Amino acid sequence: MARISGVDLPNEKRLDIALTYLYGVGRVNVLGILNKAGLDRTRKFKSLTDDEVSKLTKIIEKETMVEGDLRRSVGDSIKRLIDIKSYRGIRHARRLPSRGQRTRTNARTKRGKRMTVGALKKEDRAKTETAAATK
Repeated sequence: MARISGVDLPNEKRLDIALTYLYGVGRVNVLGILNKAGLDRTRKFKSLTDDEVSKLTKIIEKETMVEGDLRRSVGDSIKRLIDIKSYRGIRHARRLPSRGQRTRTNARTKRGKRMTVGALKKEDRAKTETAAATK
């Protein structure tokens, strides 16, 4: 299993799929990277020689921002939006969708699990009623 930019890439996958395991490298970027390296996208990752892996690593590091640098850049951009208190920054700070999506019914991924407000279970309600009656 070879490491590129600190990520172990799977040996059994084709090159175009294996390289998408890197954060910041997608299906479109892979085709350009493989063309520059002169490699066929249908080859398995395990069939690469050490020279080909080093060539891929150099191209990826030189041409695209991946993994830690990209994550840091995205985080800094979001932090800047929050600091200047832009609308998008406020939405990020409140953990709500920032690109205009509907939030009345959807946005469960961003807002988290549904919580019932104001409802109690029967036994909890009975406990609170008896406690209020004894006072």
